[in-house]
Amino acid sequence: MNPQLTVAHLSDVHLAPLAIFWPNYWNAKRFLGYANWVVRRRRSHLRAVVDQLVEDLRHQHVDHIAVSGDLINLGLPQEYERALLWLHTLGPPERVSVVPGNHDIYTRLRRHTGVGRWARYMESDEWGAELAPGPGPRFPYVRRIGPSVALVGLNSAVPTPPGVASGEVGAEQIRQCREILHALRERGMFRLVMIHHPPLVSQIKPGRDLKDAAELERVLLETGAELVIHGHNHRDMVSWHRTSTGLMPVVGIASASIGRLSRHEPLARYNIYRLHPPKREHGWQIELIGRGIREPDGPVVQVEHRWLEPGKSAEANLSAASLAPR
Repeated sequence: MNPQLTVAHLSDVHLAPLAIFWPNYWNAKRFLGYANWVVRRRRSHLRAVVDQLVEDLRHQHVDHIAVSGDLINLGLPQEYERALLWLHTLGPPERVSVVPGNHDIYTRLRRHTGVGRWARYMESDEWGAELAPGPGPRFPYVRRIGPSVALVGLNSAVPTPPGVASGEVGAEQIRQCREILHALRERGMFRLVMIHHPPLVSQIKPGRDLKDAAELERVLLETGAELVIHGHNHRDMVSWHRTSTGLMPVVGIASASIGRLSRHEPLARYNIYRLHPPKREHGWQIELIGRGIREPDGPVVQVEHRWLEPGKSAEANLSAASLAPR
């Protein structure tokens, strides 16, 4: 058995909406969102780029794929169906885990199940059901990847008014998250937490932030986690935080569909995390490999390679990152 496990992470796919609106679902937020898509976003978020990344990902032979939200744009019924078909191209539900983003729970739906169409990608497996029971979509959910890695999926997406992209986890999810992370630590598991919004205070401006980031941050610093991943910002971000169990890396990622140069957003990429189990005096080591496009219409290549080592100081990790090839 190969002792190392590999997890791919992609986010903010923003599959293009169909130019058809069902009258029952028309409202001010969707109208403004569609106008923004037509005027601006459709020129940047390209399906061809998403397909290019997914094709490259197929050749990496990873153990699991984590998708941290914003698969769609306007929260329309036909978007959920198209996104489900896209998820099938990534892999079966037991190999792909999803949490929703603010564009997936965009505004209130009437009778459509919404992200419930992706339920099998958002529920605990048989092993995790002991800690987080119930059918999907269920949050937090827990899934085991190999013998020693546990993925905890949190939902930060809630319906919001026009012009607002903030999120909220809620007191009950936070309470359960604390209990789950403590239990997983007692079992000696590598704890991988996935959420759409940046989970800590001051990681993004108001109106796009996580409203209860302070409460979630308090739990993460109390329980620790070996790795936290998120999307939403369309930025490649790595920050380090001291917890009760050691240093915790929090990694955000660029959109998986940006195909045009912009001063605001980097070009599309995804990350691969190679998780190396502890050896002797060393704890878990995380090898981060970024793959993406360096230029519009360019091929998918390796754009970053660095080591995230919770056993080292934050300063040492940052120093190593400054020397990593990009």
